[in-house]
Amino acid sequence: MVTYEDIKNNPDITTYIKHADEALVTLGFTEHSLAHVGIVAENASYILKTLGFPERVTELAKIAAHLHDIGNLINRVDHSQSGAVMAFRILDKLGMPPDEIAQIVSAIGNHDEGTGRPVSPIAAALILADKSDVRRTRVRNTDKSSFDIHDRVNYSVTSSKLKISEDKTSITLKLSIDTRYGNVMDYFEIFLERMVLCRKAAESLGLKFKLIINGQPLI
Repeated sequence: MVTYEDIKNNPDITTYIKHADEALVTLGFTEHSLAHVGIVAENASYILKTLGFPERVTELAKIAAHLHDIGNLINRVDHSQSGAVMAFRILDKLGMPPDEIAQIVSAIGNHDEGTGRPVSPIAAALILADKSDVRRTRVRNTDKSSFDIHDRVNYSVTSSKLKISEDKTSITLKLSIDTRYGNVMDYFEIFLERMVLCRKAAESLGLKFKLIINGQPLI
């Protein structure tokens, strides 16, 4: 059985993730490193575990999360689909059963807001976990005077928490934003499509998606 720890500690996979992130540095994108995939894996696991999914399904979601951005190594455009193909080759080579590979590559191929859909619980958890990772430490530009809108929005977020309600009817993304660097309209300008996908992902899990920024419910 291929485990999340096997994937996390695989030197080849680590190399692909690091080089993919380096490519995004050149293109001016925010951080998509091991830190990002680690946070996404933990949040995807939290979602499915809290909702009572089997342990192996939760494990597969963590594996999908760790691999979800390796397609950036090829190109940012359609990186979810190219990443799914890369993940297929890696997991097949490691001897993972076809049924499990299918669940993982399907989730990876559907995590991007451009063409993605919550086609499974694993895909839905990956979408919610990925799109909720907004934080100051993802900004690599050290010159605040040259921030673009993505830098401003991520840098403005001082706290980000994803939580399922006790009655398991809703999932809330709660953000604290320092309005000296970005505002709510900036957030919606670049993340509206992502929030719509999060709403669809939550609904596929039987949840209502809520967004709270600086104490104000917005979705």
